[in-house]
Amino acid sequence: MKPFGYVRPASTDEAVRLCAAGPGARFLGGGTNLVDLMKLGVEAPRVLIDVAGLPLDRVTRTADGGLSIGATVRNSDLAAHPDVTRSYPVLSQALLAGASGQLRNSATTGGNLLQRTRCRYFQDVSKPCNKRLPGSGCPAREGTHRDLAILGHSPECVATSPSDMAVALAALDATVVLLGPEGERTVPLTEFHRLPGENPDQDTVIRPGELITEVVLPPPPAPGAASRYRKARDRASFAFALVSVAAMLRVEAGRVEHATLAFGGVAHRPWRARRAEAELRGAPATPAVFQHALIAELAEARPLRDNAFKVDLTRRLALDVLGELTARQPARTA
Repeated sequence: MKPFGYVRPASTDEAVRLCAAGPGARFLGGGTNLVDLMKLGVEAPRVLIDVAGLPLDRVTRTADGGLSIGATVRNSDLAAHPDVTRSYPVLSQALLAGASGQLRNSATTGGNLLQRTRCRYFQDVSKPCNKRLPGSGCPAREGTHRDLAILGHSPECVATSPSDMAVALAALDATVVLLGPEGERTVPLTEFHRLPGENPDQDTVIRPGELITEVVLPPPPAPGAASRYRKARDRASFAFALVSVAAMLRVEAGRVEHATLAFGGVAHRPWRARRAEAELRGAPATPAVFQHALIAELAEARPLRDNAFKVDLTRRLALDVLGELTARQPARTA
């Protein structure tokens, strides 16, 4: 048994102050990932700062018509929230695709963003892992890597982000609000998670002592836009994505007026497909155009020995999603 402290702060300012007081402090929300890592010996916090009781459990409309999601809003509650199901269905779909009902009842918005990779070498303390112990090596490159990254990885790490929710938030252009010892700041969701580079132990751009307080969504897309989250996995439920796709598409007079596209299960962070989006904007909404854009996006993929199938799987899944979204939109004339 490894002893650790436990405190329940009365405010976000107190939580930040306690976390910044010394190394080894961790914020605790639902605990669905952190507690598991403690049991495995991957995490050994000096003290747990329980933020679940703080007033961060509300979903509210912002002044510009967007949505503010508190950091301790439970995944089940967020997936079922009327404003989410009505205006941001891709987010609800992504949340419902993750974990199990019991876990979604406990998992929080902030905790979901901070969950760590499910790479087996990271979770096994008897094995080397640069993410867990920098400089020890990345055995996954030559070992078991079927589920791991094909985009944005480095010689130091080929792990993937496990979050479904974050992929949808990336496609929605969400921002993350952080409160730290130096005050509040906002970070685009697409920049919140890091690519591994030479520092794979740093999953995010969070600074010491910072607490996620909310996630903010911009106003819903213009009428006529359709969105979808699809996930390919080894079994029908309670499985992490081999590949996932979050997309929003609006077609006018047969041409793509708006497109956002993000992939999950393929990189260290949700992969925003900027190149494909640029190819799609203003182009005819046809399978051939979609295919060309996806091939251009995936041209930089660097699969390893056993996960090259993910390149084709990503292309096919995204092509299917874009085709579905096009078919759901009524025909319009110029």
